[in-house]
Amino acid sequence: MIWFALAVDLTAITVLSYVLYFRRHGRRDLLLAYVALNIGIFAVVSMLARQEVGLAVGFGLFGVLSILRLRSDLISQGEIGYYFVAIALGLVNAIAPPLLMVGLNVLLLGSLYVAGHPRLLPRTQRRIMTLDVVHEDPVALRQDLEGRLRGRVRHVEVTEVDYVRDLMVLDVRFQEPGTGPVPGPSARERRHPMPAWWGER
Repeated sequence: MIWFALAVDLTAITVLSYVLYFRRHGRRDLLLAYVALNIGIFAVVSMLARQEVGLAVGFGLFGVLSILRLRSDLISQGEIGYYFVAIALGLVNAIAPPLLMVGLNVLLLGSLYVAGHPRLLPRTQRRIMTLDVVHEDPVALRQDLEGRLRGRVRHVEVTEVDYVRDLMVLDVRFQEPGTGPVPGPSARERRHPMPAWWGER
């Protein structure tokens, strides 16, 4: 029984970390963190389930560890989702009956695959930007951001304005530009190319 559960858990965390996460996000450090966390939780919970120690001790321990780890600013909200699914897989595979175990693994991985698929939602990014100009007009601010980001701005939140240094800090959510072909230079531009300094500010 334990070997079957271990095989299922290793298969599930491989799909989660290598197939779903790494191919979409490419962060090797979190890939190792997901694998280590999942296997560690599976090992400890499997031991607790077969001993007289209550499972509440194990759940409380890993709850504290997960809260401490998630205080880092280097992990995004999307990566937190992978983080919790890695924890859930370790817990489920350590204590669930075989049929329920396989079903929950398919449910967790399938839901994560669908929810994070790039074709399901527009490709959006979040950036914290500091501009060396203060825009009083929201329309002018949006136009400036779209020109800099070369994408459609979906949400802007002004977090700081400094009139002394003439700058503003923004939390920007924008949609990435399409991947269509980039138009080539016109006939006039080919005959009279602009010098390198043209357009510099």
